Amino acid sequence: MTDPNEVFWRAHTGLPREAPGSDATTRLLLQLAGPLPPRPTVLDVGAGTGPASVLLAQLTGGHVTAVDLHEPFLAQVTERARAANVHVETLNASMDTLPVENGSVDLLWAEGSAYIMGFDAALAAWRPLLAPSGVVVVTEAEWSTPGPAPEARAFWDADYPAMRTMAGNVAAIEQAGWDIRAVYALPDSDWDNYYEPLAANIERLRAEHVPDELLAAIGEEIDIRNAHGSDYGYTGYVLGKP
Repeated sequence: MTDPNEVFWRAHTGLPREAPGSDATTRLLLQLAGPLPPRPTVLDVGAGTGPASVLLAQLTGGHVTAVDLHEPFLAQVTERARAANVHVETLNASMDTLPVENGSVDLLWAEGSAYIMGFDAALAAWRPLLAPSGVVVVTEAEWSTPGPAPEARAFWDADYPAMRTMAGNVAAIEQAGWDIRAVYALPDSDWDNYYEPLAANIERLRAEHVPDELLAAIGEEIDIRNAHGSDYGYTGYVLGKP
């Protein structure tokens, strides 16, 4: 197996989640979002394999739609929902052109996915979708220091050069006219929930004689986190219209 794309998806097959997070963090952020209407309309954007989608369906009793472009992930969402005895609709769509009626979403959820569009662009594009009392819950990677290690800076700049500090994101959110309801820094254990299963998959592929250089490219983010994790983290934001 020498196709980098194939190796990447093999490494990410069967992971419980595709970004740092936990059921505890999802529960807390939902609580911080405040009261929702009965049977709210919930949109989980960049849902991955659906850890938040299924839990939100259980906790809210609402109509939950999991959005992702990777069909195998959406298939896993359906399987997870079936196992949990809840219904989650799936939607194969790009997050920047969501086929959703404006003003129809009570809760828009995005764990570790807004960076794909860029934080500011995502919040601008999603705002019209919200009902008047709608809430956005989003987690975003942020620098914990204005002077991160060069290795950490180089790694993140390769894919997300727009990454900012919390102060920079708060200023941008306020300038865009959002009401910040809550801010929550994800604990280190939320990173372990993502990286430990990924590391186990990498080791399994190594035992199958997948070339080390391909596996090293996938595992680089784990190495950077282990070496420079104090320089960055994930933060959850709960946002509403003023």
